[in-house]
Amino acid sequence: MEIVSISSDNMWAQVMARDIKADGRFVYAVKSTGVFCRPSCPSRRPRREMVEFFDSPVRAQQAGYRACRRCTPADRNAQLAKVEAARRFMDQSIQQNPDVTLSLAAVAGHVALSPFHFQRLFKRTVGISPRQYQQARRAGKFRSALQTEARITDAIYEAGYSSSSRAYESVHGQLGMTPSAFRRQGAGVKISFSVVSTRLGKLLIATTERGVCAVRFGESEAALTRELKSEFNAAEIQRDDQQLTGLASRVEKLLEGATGQLNIPLDVHGTAFQQIVWQALRQIPRGETRSYSDVARTIGKPRAIRAVATACATNPVALVVPCHRVVQKSGNLAGYRWGLKRKAALLELEKARI
Repeated sequence: MEIVSISSDNMWAQVMARDIKADGRFVYAVKSTGVFCRPSCPSRRPRREMVEFFDSPVRAQQAGYRACRRCTPADRNAQLAKVEAARRFMDQSIQQNPDVTLSLAAVAGHVALSPFHFQRLFKRTVGISPRQYQQARRAGKFRSALQTEARITDAIYEAGYSSSSRAYESVHGQLGMTPSAFRRQGAGVKISFSVVSTRLGKLLIATTERGVCAVRFGESEAALTRELKSEFNAAEIQRDDQQLTGLASRVEKLLEGATGQLNIPLDVHGTAFQQIVWQALRQIPRGETRSYSDVARTIGKPRAIRAVATACATNPVALVVPCHRVVQKSGNLAGYRWGLKRKAALLELEKARI
């Protein structure tokens, strides 16, 4: 009853490495003990000849194995409950005092887990670390205040910060631009862009001094340029193909199936929820897909399926944040901001290069 969707050698290597990223993809069972575990289980490793693999806890149980009490591979709900309790604890702390970042030990202790195990569990489930989660939630609160308060200083205090320096320090990198530029719809921000031809049509890449702010497909350079200028209507926008040659090359490598870190800095703004979804999308391996409900469960919001779909649809950086890897539960492609044909083509290209 060993599964074959992933090679046994690869699964064994992940078990030996205690690879937490493999959790949820398969479980391994030990014939001598009758127990099955997650790949990341901290228990001592058995001999290879005593191990077989299953694609789910249910299959392992059907084969007569029982769940490990240490890594609880059959109790996904209990782990999600721990993550959700930690999120509520951090949210409450931010409401009471946005200046304070709870330590990893404090949050882990609240849910009765070790800091090491909690850090891995939270990042695997939500897609970002507990510290990054707190930063994103603060930025969302500050963003709302910026849109309703007459002055930036009023927004700072409305969001609960004790000083402007604390506010700017806490939300650094989350708004996608400085608070004043955010309020002015990009006024004072310089954006350079380039348009390149790819096998899937024209591709626009735009960047600020902080990083890439837009990557999008289109049928013509003129239409892509108009869309960029409309979105950042108060920014100073200029085309600079020569300056962006290197960056455009790195983005195009994603289209050609490149893996690993390509050093593409981002300067995108979104709500705290969008930031979390986009980060989760970047964790989906090339050549694989996830359903909208899968992503919702991953970020600890199983009922937020429509909100996840909206976050995918508003992704400003195609390829870099691979929203094309999210499909319907049935496997159908559903929507894609830049067309279903492109989505299908991207997935085929990625599968062909595995």
